[in-house]
Amino acid sequence: MRVPTKVIAVANQKGGVGKTTTTINLAACLAALGQRVLLLDFDPQANATSGLGLEKIEGGSAYRALMGEGGLLEKIKPTAYERLEIIPSEVDLCGADIELARLENHLQRLALVVRPILDAKRFDVMLVDCPPSLGILTLNAFAAADAVLVPLQCEYFALEGVSMLNRIIGQLHDAGTNPRLELFGVVMTMFDGRTKLSQQVVDEVRQHFGERVFETLIPRSTRLAEAPSHGKPVMYYDKSGPGTAAYELLAQEVLRRLQTPA
Repeated sequence: MRVPTKVIAVANQKGGVGKTTTTINLAACLAALGQRVLLLDFDPQANATSGLGLEKIEGGSAYRALMGEGGLLEKIKPTAYERLEIIPSEVDLCGADIELARLENHLQRLALVVRPILDAKRFDVMLVDCPPSLGILTLNAFAAADAVLVPLQCEYFALEGVSMLNRIIGQLHDAGTNPRLELFGVVMTMFDGRTKLSQQVVDEVRQHFGERVFETLIPRSTRLAEAPSHGKPVMYYDKSGPGTAAYELLAQEVLRRLQTPA
């Protein structure tokens, strides 16, 4: 019997932390490990969509399904990579932040439309690439998810705002909006082993979050930064590079956590 699909929201309200890079590359590496992966691009900027080589097509996003017009199953598109599929984003999602607030059960809209996908049992893991904010789209992702993965850059202000993120996870859990929601883990990104600051930040984050912090550190890498502009995950752009090695290790850690009962 198959384990139910695990829904993981990848989120950080601060931009530029490697959130979409982590979503794309973790999805590709999990698929390469044999997992059936669905990536939901829930960010109106649609960087995960273009980063996997897909066009932004009008009407292709989750927007209309959130508004009660049709379902999400028909929005699923294949990618060039085996076992990795995507629900793309496009600019129409920008309007959802305003329009969702007017709808009944406005925080539960994504959970409602995701249910048929989960019931179909086509996927092992669903990764949701959230916008860099704590607006209604991100809160919808949290209400639909089992857990939240937080990419955190190895820079001075790394911990600012993460306490707020953790507090919101706790509030959604305790208020009954999503009683199963938990912090899945923190992944340190943009690590520069040449600087003392990077190691200091990692040490500080480990003090705060303990075993929730993944052992794998994602390095600063030019090739990692270049890969999305070529519409490819880094493992297909720079096969033997440090970015590829790091995300392959991270995917193995994630898989272990997924297979270990809470």
